[in-house]
Amino acid sequence: MPDPRAPGVVAADAARVAALALAEDGIADVTSRVTIAEAQHGVGVIEGRAPLVVAGQAYADAVVAACGLDPVTWSVADGDHLGTPTVLGIIRGPLRAILRAERPLLNLLQRACGIATMTRQYVDAVAGTGCRVLHTRKTTPGLRTFEVAAVLSGGGALHRTDLATTLMVKDNHWQALRASGRTLAGALAEAAAGGVTGLQVEVESIEQLDEAVGAGATRLLIDNQTPETVASWAARARAVRPTLEIEATGGITLATIRAYALAGADFVSTGALTHSVAAADLGLEIR
Repeated sequence: MPDPRAPGVVAADAARVAALALAEDGIADVTSRVTIAEAQHGVGVIEGRAPLVVAGQAYADAVVAACGLDPVTWSVADGDHLGTPTVLGIIRGPLRAILRAERPLLNLLQRACGIATMTRQYVDAVAGTGCRVLHTRKTTPGLRTFEVAAVLSGGGALHRTDLATTLMVKDNHWQALRASGRTLAGALAEAAAGGVTGLQVEVESIEQLDEAVGAGATRLLIDNQTPETVASWAARARAVRPTLEIEATGGITLATIRAYALAGADFVSTGALTHSVAAADLGLEIR
């Protein structure tokens, strides 16, 4: 997956997602055809009805454009933290087109803002520690760029977005290495020789930790351990390699994340940012 921060990446993905979302509604809106005059115009007001962090504007813009409407007039920007009630933007044009755009536009905005809002809560929870909050690959199939961009709007940081550029050895890879008689050091050396610079290894025991440190891992993912264990293992690893990155992962919640940051984690990753998020409370009112 291309880096969503690179120019044009989100815009191109937004056009793709908008086309898919509109296709799901069919080729025509029979209800609007029989209730709204063809020349009738309107104004659609996108309202935030509860506190939220804004995200997903490019995707809303793509839906509007695909419906033949003028761009949304936004009064906010991605990353803004809003109170309630708040007008996010205004759409003007043929009323039939506004209503065709309404549901796909809101579906995307509600999910993006929900992700960004939850991410901001996690980011705020580790404020002042230097720890960064990461997404995972536990994203909705086909919507990874969309969801990762929303995490970034909420103040989260970019993690591995695909399998092609960063090595990440996890439990099943450990098992495969043992079964094949290969070594972790050999696997990491082979990846490094091929130009891979991110050599991340998930560890669940002291033995795995020591092996990963010795094998040349650039980051340890300490999985499903207490903050106290993270602190102990991080100290052990950094005594050998002071610049080694430490990531805490596995079952971390909003209530516990700060303890992991204070334990010395440079990063905390959680799939909850994308797989367990509630939609933001948004609506579109015609005026």
